[in-house]
Amino acid sequence: MCQVVLIRPGATAYDEQNRVQGILDIPLSERGQGEVTAMAESLARYLDAAPLRALYCGPGESVIRTAEIVGRSLGLRPKQIDDLRNLDHGLWQGLQIDEIKRRNNRLFRQWIDDPETICPPQGETVECARERIKSALKPLIRRHQAETIGLVVGEPLARLVACFLTCQPRVQLDEPPASACFETIEIAPPLLRNGTH
Repeated sequence: MCQVVLIRPGATAYDEQNRVQGILDIPLSERGQGEVTAMAESLARYLDAAPLRALYCGPGESVIRTAEIVGRSLGLRPKQIDDLRNLDHGLWQGLQIDEIKRRNNRLFRQWIDDPETICPPQGETVECARERIKSALKPLIRRHQAETIGLVVGEPLARLVACFLTCQPRVQLDEPPASACFETIEIAPPLLRNGTH
């Protein structure tokens, strides 16, 4: 059975200010570092009987730092995969959510309700991000057929990864993103059979 432990990075100052981070390189805040340290200890206890075979992460300071802290706790060196970078939110990056809503409430509401139909101004579509996820994860799934691996990725990319691994066609972005948490996902059988869907 192939499983992925999907790990979200700790909070950044942008999370605390309710700003869109996207691919901006923002470090963990003091709160975020504390969250990740506590989460790494909890994850080590959770995985005690069945350790991870490998730990992978996307780029970006908060993601890499989270992966390093988790890796130290688990005795693993994280391997960075550039295609696991977060979704590019274009001109929305750095803006507070309320500011985006004021500027274009209808477009933002559509982004939350049906993100596949919207591309943030000068940003990346959900479909493009899905293609990146697919090209990054297919070789990992083949390499770790009957193993458990860890992936550290930021939000909202983490939700797209979860949808890909469970073969869910739709992603919802209406929940506030969680920081410094993890979930175990059993990889859907179609992915194990052919590495794609």
